[in-house]
Amino acid sequence: MHVFGVAGWKNGGKTTLVVRLVENLVRRGLVVSTVKHAHHGFDVDQPGRDSWRHRKAGATQVLVSSRRRWALMTELAEGQAEPALAELLAQMSPADLVLVEGYKRDVHPKIEAWRQDCR
Repeated sequence: MHVFGVAGWKNGGKTTLVVRLVENLVRRGLVVSTVKHAHHGFDVDQPGRDSWRHRKAGATQVLVSSRRRWALMTELAEGQAEPALAELLAQMSPADLVLVEGYKRDVHPKIEAWRQDCR
């Protein structure tokens, strides 16, 4: 898999650029996946939903599956190190290109999204 990143400051246009790249590359027939780094806790499911309740009950991993998509969430133990980008990429299905948003300190090729008023 080819990996290419988009890095930059908060509100610098990273997500907008990644979305436009994905749209254009998929339109050209490529299989594209993405990885996004978050510097804070986040939920991909909504409070009160079954997967949220499973995680809050203490499940280490919660996999949600439907006819259209599936998602795997893994809770890290207190003090456990965040997985390296390479470990996360190893969990992904094959694709022509993986666009990585964030991970600016990793060594994969990347460009910086820059918006003048965000620094």
